[in-house]
Amino acid sequence: MDFRTADVRELAASVASGERSAQELVAHALERIDHLNGTVNAFVAVAAERAMADAAALDARVHAGLPVGPLAGIPVGVKDLEDAAGFVTTNGAAIYRDAPPAAADSALVARLRAAGCIVVGKTNTPEFGWTAKTDNTLFGTTTNPWNLEHTPAGSSGGSAAAVAAGMVPLATASDGGGSIRIPASACGLVGFKPSYGRIPTPEGAPGWLDLSAKGVLGRHVGDVVTALNVAVGPDPSDSTSLPLPLRPLGERLGRPLKVLWSENLGYGTTDAEVLAACRRALDALDGAGVQIVEATSAFTDPFDPWLTIVGACLERSFAPFLETEDYLGVDAILQMIVAGGGAVSGRTLLHALDARAALTHELATALRDVDVLLCPTTAGVAPRLDLGGLGVVNGEETINWVQYTYGFNMTRSPAASMPIGCSALGVPMGIQAVGNWLDDDLVLEACAVIEQVVPFTEVAPC
Repeated sequence: MDFRTADVRELAASVASGERSAQELVAHALERIDHLNGTVNAFVAVAAERAMADAAALDARVHAGLPVGPLAGIPVGVKDLEDAAGFVTTNGAAIYRDAPPAAADSALVARLRAAGCIVVGKTNTPEFGWTAKTDNTLFGTTTNPWNLEHTPAGSSGGSAAAVAAGMVPLATASDGGGSIRIPASACGLVGFKPSYGRIPTPEGAPGWLDLSAKGVLGRHVGDVVTALNVAVGPDPSDSTSLPLPLRPLGERLGRPLKVLWSENLGYGTTDAEVLAACRRALDALDGAGVQIVEATSAFTDPFDPWLTIVGACLERSFAPFLETEDYLGVDAILQMIVAGGGAVSGRTLLHALDARAALTHELATALRDVDVLLCPTTAGVAPRLDLGGLGVVNGEETINWVQYTYGFNMTRSPAASMPIGCSALGVPMGIQAVGNWLDDDLVLEACAVIEQVVPFTEVAPC
């Protein structure tokens, strides 16, 4: 058994039929974590005995002929920005090291458990998920299983590294500026950020207003779709949650796709190696009958208004700790962002919200005569760890190697990263598919076509 190549639906079906046991799957996950986590550092907490007990209970249900759900026995990692009952939610921050364990699961985790998933542990994340590299003073640095000298990106880097290394076949993730899509691209995974509201967040005030959406990371489109379909749907405690879709997500539409391609969204610079991989994928799509339209109009760079909103939200999160000694250990750049967020006036915040509305209109206009937008997921390949968070685009170091994802949090759009090949250094690269808010089915259709005509079958060499 190899989670790096296995189909989640087939694994779950084999458990539900009694061909395999949930205990077998969980034991394999725990063995893989024990073997690799010292090098990759994807998991920051593991509850082996509890996971095996949960697996035994599920196996007992199978033997009794009781229903066990479409994800029966699937081991899952939970990003350490959300609650899993019995685990401390540290948010990647030392200021939460002594917090009590969560009393209940988040809505996403609860729905995955109800579908048969077995939570084996929590995965690493940067402090409060603020950056595209995964390290913190509490748990240290997560490495990329494809090349240990590189980052798996972030902020869902622990989850992405865990899936890419075959520790678990699925892991939860969240995305407020690219934190599902960027590590998916860096680790050769399928990463889908659903329309805001698809997966409810009734746990309290959202951390980043309505920028951040929850999802999962997996190796295949079908894996991710299966998890999404048990996770979506309304919650009465979350007034922003959406009703169930009219049909299951990922159900093939069966019609020709027409896509808009932009190599830089009109404001960025894309590394030549990334662009060449995207062009090869476009050639394959064209050969499969996908109609491709080159973008001629430019999008507005969303970074400044996005950062205004994020800074204000981060200041709210850190406010209880600003005068404490623990706050002195918070990353210096993050402290600068928090300080800037504290200086944001109501008028400035409203201007940022106005910019979000303008960006949504720009996207809707661009997609008027096409199904989805395609662009590179990132401007550069996931960088080396020794660059400290900087990336490299065409030989030049830059902090903004991830500039193509923020805007689609501002528009609350469904957006996905699909793997399309590896760089010369063996680090995967991705192409991003984006739709209008609520057009999740169109984005997933594009993902399914990309997976079919640009198959990515390589696995991390670990």
